[in-house]
Amino acid sequence: MSCLQRQAKLSSSEELLRCARSQRDMQVTVKLLGMEGDPDLQFLLKGGDLLKVRSSSWKKTRYYRLQEDCKTMWHESKKTFNAKQTFSLYDISAVRMGRQSEGLRKNTEEMVEGRCFTIMFKNRRKNLDLIASSEEEAKQWVSSLEKLILNLNNLSAQQKSEHWIFSCLRKADKDNDDKLSQSEMKNFLRRINIEVDDDYAEMLFQQCDKSKSGNLSGAEIQHFYDLLTHREEIDVIYGQYAKTTGFMSPENLVEFLMKEQRSKASLALAHKIIEKHEPDEHVKAKKMLSKDGFLMYMHHPEAMILNSDHSEVYQDMKQPLNHYFISSSHNTYLMEDQLKGPSSTEAYVRALLKGCRCVELDCWDGSDDEPVIYHGYTLTSKILFKDTIKTIKEYAFKTSDYPVILSLENHCSLEQQKVMAHHMSSILGDALVTTPLGHGMPTDFPSPEELKGKFLIKGKRLNKLEAIFASETAADDDDDDVTEEEESDDEDEQKEEEQSKKKKKLKLAKELSDMVIYCKSVHFNGFEDAVKNLSFYEMSSFKEGIAMKLAEESANAYIRHNEDKLSRIYPAGSRTNSSNYNPVPLWNAGCQIVALNFQTTCRDMDLNQGRFLVNGKSGYILKPDYMRDKATGFDPNTLTRGAWLKHKTLHVMVISAQQLPKLSKKKSSIVDPLVKVEVYGVPEDVAVKETNPVENNGFNPSWNESFEFEVYMPDLALVRFVVEDHDSASDNEFVGQYTLPFNSLKMGYRHVPLLSKNGDRLPSAGLFIHVMVVDVK
Repeated sequence: MSCLQRQAKLSSSEELLRCARSQRDMQVTVKLLGMEGDPDLQFLLKGGDLLKVRSSSWKKTRYYRLQEDCKTMWHESKKTFNAKQTFSLYDISAVRMGRQSEGLRKNTEEMVEGRCFTIMFKNRRKNLDLIASSEEEAKQWVSSLEKLILNLNNLSAQQKSEHWIFSCLRKADKDNDDKLSQSEMKNFLRRINIEVDDDYAEMLFQQCDKSKSGNLSGAEIQHFYDLLTHREEIDVIYGQYAKTTGFMSPENLVEFLMKEQRSKASLALAHKIIEKHEPDEHVKAKKMLSKDGFLMYMHHPEAMILNSDHSEVYQDMKQPLNHYFISSSHNTYLMEDQLKGPSSTEAYVRALLKGCRCVELDCWDGSDDEPVIYHGYTLTSKILFKDTIKTIKEYAFKTSDYPVILSLENHCSLEQQKVMAHHMSSILGDALVTTPLGHGMPTDFPSPEELKGKFLIKGKRLNKLEAIFASETAADDDDDDVTEEEESDDEDEQKEEEQSKKKKKLKLAKELSDMVIYCKSVHFNGFEDAVKNLSFYEMSSFKEGIAMKLAEESANAYIRHNEDKLSRIYPAGSRTNSSNYNPVPLWNAGCQIVALNFQTTCRDMDLNQGRFLVNGKSGYILKPDYMRDKATGFDPNTLTRGAWLKHKTLHVMVISAQQLPKLSKKKSSIVDPLVKVEVYGVPEDVAVKETNPVENNGFNPSWNESFEFEVYMPDLALVRFVVEDHDSASDNEFVGQYTLPFNSLKMGYRHVPLLSKNGDRLPSAGLFIHVMVVDVK
């Protein structure tokens, strides 16, 4: 029920006033979104009944509607209001039409297909499965939500900031009189993450209370807002270049871009920036850029820390597949830990939407002759193999067009292996690579470009690939025994197994074997053996401990091995909580498929997200040329002179932060932020430096602290900016972070967006820094 519909039932004038005020607030937001009179928005504001589905026996009607802030969905049970029953549209990752979710497929009948839809969330929150009263209504919900989410995401950083501050101001006005008392002002400051002492609060209040009424209203609240959002650092920068009657001319802007930002600039570009970002039409007509326009431009992605050219595919994608680092997931089916956590097709959706290009399927015999996926010999739940393949097909190429590798850990009987082969063939169709590309026996991998939209199977094969082209292959195919290479859960157990040379035998179905073309799994018997006896398409999987040891003690040999072949690394089985390991040393050794637990939020996943942030989030990053050279002398652990040595000095000044999130819902809880600047790469480049903490200010803390880093291998380096809440009595608490490749840094004054633990953008939060990179001769 909308606010206007409810007015007839309201008896108190106080409620009528509150309702009218909410309507006015909504009009401000609607105007900001550019959706005045939009029928889709009106549909969401009115809301309606939907059937919420949790299980086959739990299906209950809930009333859903959009709140007046146009960014929060609220639902009620039997029209009983509960403020906690809300979720933010910023937390939605996708709205999916039909019975696409695991929950709807399991708990509903096919006849309701057209009435079903699912709201997927960015964080670990469970999907919201819903059924509308008709197919038309379901389509209306989906299209309306998608439109509003798109409009919200298209708001500039400045608009999102204003929207958020506006909402906090309204919430702080407890008596709904459109005025702020001194106590309400302090309440507002706490809401936006600032704690001030009573003396400062009184001084600020008196400075704004021009009418001496004891309340702030109208222009006084605007003055308070201006004081609060004033950024002295922007004033200083803008003032240096606004040399034309207090505004920036196109010539002034070109000078700023070339001198401070170290970027190519022209008058034509300056005119485009003014036309796009100047909010004042009178200033724009004079071909000038105001301070507000300058700030809006500085918040735009093209002006932020990440080189915007690297947001698209910019690398050569026609090199052999093994010449790329490949975004890879371990135990992809798990939502949580690997002992008793749930398995779900949704975990594949989330990994694929994050750009993952190699997913793992642990396959076991299931009931009714249908193979299942789960973590064997544990209490993790099971999902059907065929449902998983259907889900992978649906989401494989939504984020990236480049090939997906299905890494099979096969524990199935011959009969169910044949079922696996049938499902992959029938569901994936022509997208599944089942013969080598081109004519004749290949001598190298095809490129990601050649494999666009394709699936590769990694697994065991009964014979050599060359057998396909041999005149007689029957003898090879008669033997259906292969050595099973399971991922060992214990290193000592693996050593004992190797020492006793007891190897399990697995019966392998020819139908499944024949699907393995470019990624045949084999045991690793050392680098020399690999050179002598293995073909390019034969690859090994290494547990992290063994891989780390090789990367430390035999890095150059490992790099040469990976120049010719693929290597997959996976976490130790002792990581029962699905924790991760540092992927950087393995990338330094040229390992392509460094598989991590995507379901676990941690620094290591931040580094993975940062590594694959660029090149269009394609999931493929081209290795440096000296890691693609068979005769390379490069060793990341001993930096001898060579073409790979590109010594640079990185200068970073951490200037300020804006609108850091509160970590606790308690109004009195305010963060004491500090910033860490971290460099990851070859051992010589690894470094961490941090600012001093700023007490009781998460809204607009300022540091102006400078750091210097020596970076010898920029091609392999990552830079991570981390904001933490300082605590002298215990470990600091994570606030937000942003990681990107060193070579994707832009110089000059830059805003840095901040991501949550889950890797999602914090809508209004960010850092403001200055970066300079200097070549060292």
